[in-house]
Amino acid sequence: METHTELVEGEIDLKYSLAERVKTLTPSSTLAITAKAKELKASGIDVIGLGAGEPDYNTPENILKAAAESMEAGFTKYTPAGGLPELKNAIIAKLERDQKLTYKPSEIMVGVGAKHVLYTLFQVILNPSDEVIIPIPYWVSYPEQVKLAGGTPVFIEGTKEQEYKVTAEQIRSAITEKTRALIINSPSNPTGMIYSEEELKQIADVCKEADIWVISDEIYEKLVYNNAKHVSIAQLSDDAKERTLIINGVSKSHSMTGWRIGYIAGDETIVKAMTDLASHSTSNPVTTSQYAAIEAYNGPQDAVEEMRRAFESRLKEIYPKVAAIPGFNVLRPQGAFYLLPEVREAAEKTGYTSVDDFAQALLEEANVAVIPGSGFGSPDTIRLSYATSLDLIEKAVKRIDEFVKTKWQD
Repeated sequence: METHTELVEGEIDLKYSLAERVKTLTPSSTLAITAKAKELKASGIDVIGLGAGEPDYNTPENILKAAAESMEAGFTKYTPAGGLPELKNAIIAKLERDQKLTYKPSEIMVGVGAKHVLYTLFQVILNPSDEVIIPIPYWVSYPEQVKLAGGTPVFIEGTKEQEYKVTAEQIRSAITEKTRALIINSPSNPTGMIYSEEELKQIADVCKEADIWVISDEIYEKLVYNNAKHVSIAQLSDDAKERTLIINGVSKSHSMTGWRIGYIAGDETIVKAMTDLASHSTSNPVTTSQYAAIEAYNGPQDAVEEMRRAFESRLKEIYPKVAAIPGFNVLRPQGAFYLLPEVREAAEKTGYTSVDDFAQALLEEANVAVIPGSGFGSPDTIRLSYATSLDLIEKAVKRIDEFVKTKWQD
């Protein structure tokens, strides 16, 4: 192996220096907890994880079968960079069926998961110092992807009193001449909250006034509860549709997180630029996964509804138990599969100076892995996923409750 001579002070080892763009990245706050949880499990300790960001169901059988049949038929080669025409047509049919929105194939681009689609989108719409408005709490990758594209995240907070949603007036106040886009995630990760049609109308009006893009992350659209309704901001008017860039995929709706298929529906010029960029990065989405996604959208949807009902049932069980834990203050979500309790009081009453330390202690002493809210811009909270069995959920909540009550100091 090559050895390295010692550098003179002030010199830079160019071979091992990193690009400035990655030096700005904030490490994920979940990594330490995740690594520790794996370490404890490997040593035989019964750790219960409530950090999952994916359904605990296998991909439906009809989708597995379609994928296998595609491989057996020899469909294992390159496809167009922006996705198979058949998959684009399936997405178009889905958008017409579910949102009553009409798109052309040239307005659809398929990528390697919704995360890759978002990354590619920011790369093609942002120039250095362009701003993107991001509501807090946010999904962890939004600000990092904006920074990687040379943009600047601008944060506005949706407080608990606002059900963790931001208002049109907050958005208006945050807009500057550098504002390029606003991100809306409904249902939200990590809050599970949903923007109403009236709230979206007010937001659409502000975005029209400022002439900015709306990036509408709708990946959890199928997971809504208590008769709640998902509305896409693109449905509200012709103008709203023209300025909205819908991001979605099969990961959450069809339990296909590992298949990595997501898509954008929106402006033709942006979609073409994204497709051109993808042709130089990924070449194309995984061919087998595309055939699986065609079946996901064109085939029976019974499994989607079955999974939704199961999550709703779990929510009914877990919510009152979490709400009853001393020092936990939690809103009942309307969608996704997360709870985001504010636990600052519980952390302080049990002797911890930060919620991150409290979450670490839950793992090490109560053997329950949760995600600190600091990674979502919400440092007084923790995220609990109920995308696991009801039995494990109940055991985990009981452990947390006992941990808090045992350590509580008035």
